[in-house]
Parts: sequence; C-alpha cells; structure tokens
Amino acid sequence: MAESAASLVIQNLLPLLITEAKLLKGFHEEVTSIKREMEMIQSFLKDADIRAEKDDMSNVAKTLVKQVREEAYHIEDVIDEYILHFAKQHHGQKRCFYFLQKVFNFTINLNAQHVIASKIQGINMRLKDIQKSGERYGFNAIEQGRSSINTRSDTWDPRMTSLFIEEAEVVGIESHRDKLINWLLKGSSNRMVFSVVGIGGLGKTTLVRKVYVNDKVEPHFDCRAWITVSQSYKMEELLRDMIKQFYKARKEVAPKEFDTMKVTSLIEELKHYLREQRYVVIFDDVWDIEFWECIKCSFPENDKGNRIIITTRNEDIAPSSNESLDYYVYKMSSLPFEKAFELFCKKVFKREGGQCPPDFVDISCGIVEKCGGLPLAIVAIGGLFSTKAKVVSEWHKILDSLSSEFEINSRLRSITKILSFSYHDLPYNLKACFLYFGMFPEDCSINCARLTRLWIAEGFVKERKGLTLEDVAQDYLNQLIHRSLVQVSEEDFIGRIRRCRVHDMMHEVILSRSEELSFNLVSMTNYSNFERAARRLSIQNYVTTRLQSITNSQTRSILLLGVDEVPNSFLSTCFANFKLMKIMDCEGAPIDYLPKEVGNLFHLRYLSLRDTKVKMLPKTIGKLHNLETLDLKCSFVSELPAEISGLRKLRYVKAFIENNDQIYGINNRQAVKIHSGIGCLQALQKLIKVEASSAALIAELGSLVLLRKLEIFKLKRENGIILCTVLKEMSHLQSVDICASSEDEVLELQSLSSPPPFLRRLCFSGRLEKLPEWIPKLKSITRIRLIWSRLMDDPLKVLQAMPILMDLWLYDGYIGEQLRIERGGFQKLKNLGLRSLRGLNRLMIDEGALPLLDRLDIGPCIDSFLVTGIHHLKSLKTLEFYEMPNEFVLSLQPDEGPDFGKVKHIPSVTFCYRTHGNYYKSYKLGDSKLLERLQS
Repeated sequence: MAESAASLVIQNLLPLLITEAKLLKGFHEEVTSIKREMEMIQSFLKDADIRAEKDDMSNVAKTLVKQVREEAYHIEDVIDEYILHFAKQHHGQKRCFYFLQKVFNFTINLNAQHVIASKIQGINMRLKDIQKSGERYGFNAIEQGRSSINTRSDTWDPRMTSLFIEEAEVVGIESHRDKLINWLLKGSSNRMVFSVVGIGGLGKTTLVRKVYVNDKVEPHFDCRAWITVSQSYKMEELLRDMIKQFYKARKEVAPKEFDTMKVTSLIEELKHYLREQRYVVIFDDVWDIEFWECIKCSFPENDKGNRIIITTRNEDIAPSSNESLDYYVYKMSSLPFEKAFELFCKKVFKREGGQCPPDFVDISCGIVEKCGGLPLAIVAIGGLFSTKAKVVSEWHKILDSLSSEFEINSRLRSITKILSFSYHDLPYNLKACFLYFGMFPEDCSINCARLTRLWIAEGFVKERKGLTLEDVAQDYLNQLIHRSLVQVSEEDFIGRIRRCRVHDMMHEVILSRSEELSFNLVSMTNYSNFERAARRLSIQNYVTTRLQSITNSQTRSILLLGVDEVPNSFLSTCFANFKLMKIMDCEGAPIDYLPKEVGNLFHLRYLSLRDTKVKMLPKTIGKLHNLETLDLKCSFVSELPAEISGLRKLRYVKAFIENNDQIYGINNRQAVKIHSGIGCLQALQKLIKVEASSAALIAELGSLVLLRKLEIFKLKRENGIILCTVLKEMSHLQSVDICASSEDEVLELQSLSSPPPFLRRLCFSGRLEKLPEWIPKLKSITRIRLIWSRLMDDPLKVLQAMPILMDLWLYDGYIGEQLRIERGGFQKLKNLGLRSLRGLNRLMIDEGALPLLDRLDIGPCIDSFLVTGIHHLKSLKTLEFYEMPNEFVLSLQPDEGPDFGKVKHIPSVTFCYRTHGNYYKSYKLGDSKLLERLQS
C-alpha cells in the first residue's frame, strides 16, 4: 500500500538525506517539507482506510485519497532515483551506504540535484493543489472523521440474517450441532467455555443459534442470554442487556435502577443474581482479544454446570485450553462437497424440489467448487443463479464473469461485506501482507517461506528487538491464520506451517481491495493491457508477447507465475525499464539466462531463479548491494561468482542442482561452488548447499555468526575437525546438513564438544565410524537424518531416549542385523524411516514404544526380514514398504495373509517399487495389480 511506501521513505531514506547531505540552497528545506508531508500522508491514508471500513467515503473523498496515494508513490520514486543516481557514480564502493556519505560530503552532482529538487517542488505543489481541490468540492478531513462516528446506524448488517434462518434452510451442521448440545448438557459441573472459531460466512452464528433454541437445551438451564458483541460494543450496555435477558428467561421483571448503574455495579448484580442459577450465555461475533478477560469475572463458579459459548473469527480471542481444562476451542470446518451441493440445490432449484436437473449437474458442481464450502457464498451465489433463466450456456457466462459480478451485483455484496469485516479489523501492518495473497492465483497453495521473504523484501515487516525479520514475518502469518483469513494447506512433522492459501471468496475480496488501493495488477489470459500504473505486477498463466509492452517505470515487483513462454527480450526489457525494481521472482519460469543488465537494479532485494534453466549468474550481480534473497534452488547454476562476496545485505542463499532421474545417491543434489570472501556476508541467515572446497573456505564460515541454517557438501575427512570448530562458534544455528565427498568418505565430527545450543535439525550424509557422542546431549533436536552412515552399533539405543525427537530417518545408516525399540522409547517421535538397511533381518517394537508414531517407512530388506510389534502402534496412520521380499508382502495381504491382523488397524498401508531413477510406483494393501505383480 502507499502507506507502506510512505513509511519506508520516512524510516529509511529521508533521515539519511537530511542528516548527511550538503545540498543546494533551498533543497534541504524541500526535503524536510516532504518528510513532514509524508508523515501527514501516512496518517491521512490510515484514516481513509478506517472511513472505507465504515462505508463513509464520498466519491470526492475517494478521488482525493487516490490522488494522495499516487503522490506518496511518486515521493518514493524520487528518493529512490536520487539514491540510484549516486550509486551509479560510485558502484565500486564495497559498503552500500559508505558511498553515500562520501558522495554527500565530497562529490555532489549539481545537475542531478537540480532535477531532484525540481521534482520535490512539483510534488509539494501537487499536494497543495489536491488539498485545494478537496476543499473546493466540499471535502473536509475533520468533518469526514466526525461523520464516521455515527455511520451504519441505519444500515442493515448482513450478519444479522444468521439469527433468523429457518431449520429447513440449514444444511450440514447436524454433527456440529449435536456435539455442541452434548457439551452443553453433559460433562463437568464446572463453568465451561466453548469457543467456535472459523472464517466469516462459515455459519458459526447459525450453528450456535440452532443449539441455543434447541428443545433440549432451553429447559436445561435456569436462565440464558444471547449477546451479539461485534467490533464496537459498550460494556455497560452489554451487561445491562444480559441482566435483562436473564430476568426475562425466568419470567421476572428487571429492576429499573439497572438502567442507571455503571459497569462495576452491574457486574456485582450479575454475580449475585447468578450465584444460585444454572446459566448459559452466548457471546456472538467477538473481535476484542481482551473481551473474555474483562467479562469473565461476571460469571460465578457454583458447580451447577454453567456454560458459555463464544463465536469468533480469531483463534487468539478464544480462551485457551492451556489456561484452563474447562476451556475448549472448536474449529469449524467448511461444508464437504456433498453438503455444499445439497445447500446450493435447495437454494437454486426450489421448483424442482431441491433436485438438480441432469443438464445442470456439471455447471452446478463448478459453481459449488468456486464457493469452497462456504455457506455464505453458496447461499448468495445460489440466490444470484436462482434469478437467472435455466439455460446452461447463460450460466457458464455468469460463472466466467463472477469476479465482476461481485462489484456490480447487489445480491453478492453480503459476501464481500461480511468477509471485509475481517480485513478492516486487521492491524495496519498486516493489511499489506494480507493483500499480497492477491499476487498469487486463486486456489494457489503458497510456500510460506517464499511468501514471508517477499513480505520482507517489500518492506512490510518491521524490526522487533530480539527477533529476526524472518521471525517477525512468521508471526504476521500466524496472526492471519489465527484470524481465519489464511488457511493452512500443509504442515510438517512438528506442526510448522509449510504452505498456505486463502479461500477463493476471500481472494475475490483481496483483488477488489487491491484494485481500489492500486496495490497490484494481476495479468492473466483475459488481461492484456499493461498501461495502468502498477507498483506490483503478477503475470499469470498464458500471457506471452504482451510482456514486451510493459514499460511502466513505477513497477517495483514482478512475479511470473505459471507462464508457459517468456520472450528472450523480456528480462532485458524489465531491467532497462524498471530500474527501481525491488523484487524479481521468476520461480518456475521458462527462462535459461540472466542478462548482465540485472546489475543495474541497485534497489533489488529479492531475486528468485528457482526451478528455471538458468546456468550462470553474470558478474554484474555483484552490483546488487541491497540484495537480501538469492534463490537458485533447482536451477542449473553450479557456481556463484566471486563478486557475490560484496553483497553485504544477503540474508538467504539457496542453490543446488537436483537430478531425480538417477538412483538415490550422494550426487542426486549437486551443491554450488563458492569462492573465498564468503565470510564477508555476515548478515546471512541461511546458506544452503555449498561445496566445502577447502579448509580455508570452511574457516571463513566461522564469520557467519548469525547463520540459522547451513548445508555444506563434499566435505573431506581431513576437514571435519575444522568444521567442528566453526560450528562451535555458530551460536544461533538451528539446522545443519553435512554431506561427505562420497558415500564411502568418513565424516570426522567427533570433536564438536559444544554443539550449537538451539540445534533442532541434523542431517549427516556419509560414513560415521560411530555416532558422535554429542548428539544424544542435544536438548532441542527434533529431526535427525543419518544417510550412508553404516553404523555398526544400534543407534536407536541412544536416540530413543531423546526427549523431543519427532523425525528420524536412517538410509543405509546401520549395517547390523537387528533393531529394537524398547518400552518407553521415542515418546515424541512421529515419523520413522528405516530405509535401505539391507543387513536388517529383524525389527522389534515393544509395547509402550512409539506412542505418537504417525508414519513408518521400511525397506528394502533381506528375504528373511521379520518385524514384530507393529500392532502396538495405535497412532500409526501410514505404513510404507519399499521393494520388500514377495513372501513378506504376501503375508500381509487381506484374506489369505497370515500377518494381515498386524496391520489391519492402519488406515494406509502401501507397497512401493522403483520404476526408474528416484521414482516409484505404489500399490495399496490388497490391490489386485499388486498381487499380479507379485505372482508374475
């Protein structure tokens, strides 16, 4: 957003200009004036956003805000052009801001200053003109602010509809309803609090209302109250309303003096009144995180089985079970497709008795899929289609143009309005982060690490004391998830979020809001015009030749997503026209080279060539003094140029070549070569897959004291001791991956007497003469991988005692004949892989071991392999066998297999066989094709 641009200018650039520059007469004053103006713009745009939330902006105000927003962008451009000009004059300097000091002190280019000063004066004049225009057409910021106080008083809130839905109109809440009713009527006599959490429009209010008026629930309690809290509430009025409802439920008349009581007195009256009552209270649509803390003292504990239900979109508002065993959080899920389809047909095909005509099944399924199981969207969109002629071709036209229907059709406004409440409730620093999801296609599952790094590069993430920017960005994402704005698509074994997405309906809201704020421009197949100014450009799908027409110099970020063809001239055009660019994300794009002109992008912070065919980086990459992220994963780049050592702001470097067409081996992933000077990159947080080409280079790594993740390959035995010395100095290291120069090369890692204290993940690929003695001492370790270690002693004897180990993988890691997991072993382990242990003939699992194991991978093993104790693994959900002996596989098959009883409790049992390289064909337990394979 423009407010972010204003913030960047104020916080980062203008202070430097004001304090360091010896400027032309009058220029210093102009810059100071601009700084004051930017501070006002920040405040103005925040206020405008609040007024937009309240639907309290006239067309004049909207035009004024748009013009001010554009001027904020122009100011950022002017400042960045000024920095760029002097960077060109002194590109040889090593430190990106030292040159500014020298330039400002000794060598000022007068012509450039005249140009910049003129531009700043022009901006100041335009801002004054905007102000005058606003006054001329009746806009007054103060009056606008005042008028917003009393807005929406006469406006129907679409959320109220949920309170009046008839039973016949409700679909898919039966199981949720029955579970909540059971909670209310049974269980502990303590006061219990249930929080129903989920995205707006999911039906939380409808569900709880049906529970509240249920014939079994109403007579069970002496008194009850339903309180709609919403975003703005007055505690005094809320308490007064609750007391009156309690009295009414008991057919009593509330004393009139309640009407004049203050909060403290009302709480005392409540506590006194409820002392001998069994009560149930619903607090619907809670937004304030302090709400429960403020009001819980009103409800006495009297051992009568009192119940309180809270509905909210924000998980952080729900009283936590960590605080009390009597607090429960119920996360409501979207409707399954069958129920969603039923609800749609009830709404659209009433004349047909709720039955979908055969000709409309396919198009109706497409519409329902678009709604993503959100009842609000199903009902609203179904209402739209119910008014249309029953003509399939016409329905297809409406579905294809549904995005524009959200803007113009009053029947769909309830969707955007209800979902927009969550956006408007966001803290200002999270709004830009949330809108960034609009840069990705609908229904796209986004890599969380990629997303948070993009946020950092955009300048959305603000520093906090004691935390890295990556930590802060992750916290931002967690907040969006807890607020039900972002959905988790994939988690890892410790519950860390790996991929996320937004609901399709929320994506529509984001695109609408982004267009209004000029936040970004999304180009797709039907979007061929690039003439509109766009700070951020997301190019998606099949756009090809039109890429050459992009010439807008204001563009700061370009993402290429799913583009099938990129003209050879595209990157050169970008680098020539977008000299102020900060982000270039080409992940997965069909490009095979990076032009040397990339060195012109002095402001570039983020460069991703992941999953491209680029083979080499030009030496001019050394000019990118502001680069923070360099992502070369799965590209063809095999060597980083020496000039990279000058990029002192680099935080993230990931680079390797992957080849899955060959059988799994130590060369499946080829690390990149690096040159001396890597020790200069002292801001590095992650350095992933680099070659340990010499002892001197390894020693340089000791300077990277901020490193959180290190992956180093081709380590020779003689360099193991020096690497241990280096690792000892990396006190922040959380993940380390060390790979030997060959599968037979010994990793000499015994000498690490004091390993990094926060080490969580450990991977060794190469021979180990014995398990390093320092490994069992690691208290924070959650993942260990031992590949080609070929240990002679059973490593599980010591590893199974590690307190929080959750993931263990042995691949050719043990050459013994037997492994035993004892009772009480691996109390936290969720994933266990015992792969390619070709000497193993027996695996014993004692009862009481592996209580939380979710996944177990085994094989290949010798013909006489025997496993005992699998039936003890009650939590096991996935069991995969790799190229196991035929006799062993047959013994586990249903019906005739003598050992089927050992695995029948496991939901997924799979047998995998290599097809080529590192690819496998899998068969489910009992698959007829598997039996054919075994018998052939």
